[in-house]
Amino acid sequence: MTKDLLGRHRAVLPDWLALYYEEPLEITHGEGRHVWDSEGNKYLDFFGGILTTMTAHALPEVTKAVSEQAGRIIHSSTLYLNRPMVEMAERISQLSGIPDARVFFTTSGTEANDTALLLATTYRRSNTVLAMRNSYHGRSFSAVGITGNRGWSPTSLSPLQTLYVHGGVRTRGPYAALGDDDFIAACVDDLKDLLGHTRPPAALIAEPIQGVGGFTSPPDGLYAAFREVLDEHGILWIADEVQTGWGRTGDHFWGWQAHDRNGPPDILTFAKGIGNGMSIGGVVARAEIMNCLDSNSISTFGGTQITMAAGLANLTYLLEHDLQGNARRVGGLLIERLRTVAAHIPGVREVRGRGLMLGVELVKPGTDEADPQAASAVLEAARAEGLLLGKGGGHNTSALRIAPPLSLTVAEAEEGAAILEHALRSTIQ
Repeated sequence: MTKDLLGRHRAVLPDWLALYYEEPLEITHGEGRHVWDSEGNKYLDFFGGILTTMTAHALPEVTKAVSEQAGRIIHSSTLYLNRPMVEMAERISQLSGIPDARVFFTTSGTEANDTALLLATTYRRSNTVLAMRNSYHGRSFSAVGITGNRGWSPTSLSPLQTLYVHGGVRTRGPYAALGDDDFIAACVDDLKDLLGHTRPPAALIAEPIQGVGGFTSPPDGLYAAFREVLDEHGILWIADEVQTGWGRTGDHFWGWQAHDRNGPPDILTFAKGIGNGMSIGGVVARAEIMNCLDSNSISTFGGTQITMAAGLANLTYLLEHDLQGNARRVGGLLIERLRTVAAHIPGVREVRGRGLMLGVELVKPGTDEADPQAASAVLEAARAEGLLLGKGGGHNTSALRIAPPLSLTVAEAEEGAAILEHALRSTIQ
């Protein structure tokens, strides 16, 4: 049955639509932190549909909210008043930390970043954008144009002029050998130098922790230091929180809060986990920025009643059950467990991240060279033992990505770590 579905998939879908595993699996249902495939195999899910199943699979509170809303009305567009959308915007506005905030809902993180770029370039009357090396912001034409990761950027054509800044990757690149303070100072100097060679940019867009790039991040405070330079030039700061938002990093509700010395970002984008699988994305910005557009617009599928019902139930569950605190506690135990394992496996270069957003970078033993074949082999070995992982990486890097639902228990974290340890030892050594 699975082979038949794979054949049908390949016959009607693009070749570039990536599938994991030599024998791709069809996930049919899930519960809690587990999913099952069409052959009845059970897996502990350490990737959550690419950081999207944020609380739990088939969370009763969310499924009930969706079912009840579907029985009333599913969709009416933004041309009509929408109570669940207003309620969701009120909550996100308050949680964002941005003063006098306005919220616009989209269907994805890609569309959210597109909107943020539209707002920034219109507000600043500039089509120049600063982005981070090794970054990823989506698959639309404009988002691909600012993506600093060659593996996910199929064209150099773009409506924007993009200039890339150092700092998103702490342990590689020309400043890797520096201490944290000197690293930040060197990146700030690089930013200042770059600004001396270009017309005034509209904004800097940055992921507090780079997702597709392999869960890399700068030292805390880098973007606060950047902010001082940006403010001198009137340049906006866009925090791409599509993967880091809603408490996933444990220490903070938003990733930008690790860099908050000079206040919140001007624009914040979100998506993925807030819908727990429903298609919700969005942008938060100060009113003067959000309202700078001088033409009409709508969002046909952004903020529909059914997605907002899911998001409200999911957010309520997250906050009432302190899943941010759980991510901090369980994630802290998990990263220490994995670092202990990695110390005895030469092919593991680094275990990094925070909360339940962890990366395990793999290299060919005895070198600093990326080993994507090993990453694929570990994924296969882990799957065979009942664990689903993600992978990523940028220039000359290869990493396993670990991002389970934030309700992960200590026992499940230990189970997953044990499977991953065995997968690493059996494939790399």
